[in-house]
Amino acid sequence: MFSIERLILLAPAFLLAITVHEYSHGYVAYRLGDSTAKDAGRLTFNPLAHLDLFGLLALVFIGFGWAKPVPVNPYNLANPRRDNLWIALAGPASNFASAFVFGLLFRILSPLLTNSGVGIILLTMIFMAVWINLILTIFNLLPIPPLDGFHILEGLVSHETYIKLQDFKRVGPMVLLGLIVISSFTGVGIFRMIFNPFLAIFGSLFTGQNLAF
Repeated sequence: MFSIERLILLAPAFLLAITVHEYSHGYVAYRLGDSTAKDAGRLTFNPLAHLDLFGLLALVFIGFGWAKPVPVNPYNLANPRRDNLWIALAGPASNFASAFVFGLLFRILSPLLTNSGVGIILLTMIFMAVWINLILTIFNLLPIPPLDGFHILEGLVSHETYIKLQDFKRVGPMVLLGLIVISSFTGVGIFRMIFNPFLAIFGSLFTGQNLAF
């Protein structure tokens, strides 16, 4: 449910996470020969360039959200399938690296900031940064179009399987939306079952605490 406190704690971490995620996609695409994201003004650390209204509302009401996808023109890539794999992988990899960095920061600052209200708020925001970055890592690695995991899968399979996967692109977004709706509004914790093992393992490694729902 909506709460101002939740929004204040989540919003900075979310904005930073999606900015790093989308910038990483655009930067790798640019290095591989595609300047589409740069030409569209998306190769920037300005979070306003990456915000998606529905993704932001989802963050407020269901606890996680998404950004506008970075545009990629495969015709500018030397090897579209291989290069698109690396472009897709860059986003989740950047979130995972961010979760590690914020987790390290949390461990360093925890003994120093727990004696003041402001310090506790700052630690909570850092903690939320670890959580949201891990969520984005796991969510985006799901092999469902249009998520990054599907594009990574496209780059790993045989040509024949790749052709067959293209049919799934038409229904993939509806499948994903259906899973989100079912998980969020019916009490069936589909994403919870997927996320929790990873949140427990990497949350404990990065912060010393279980980050599962």
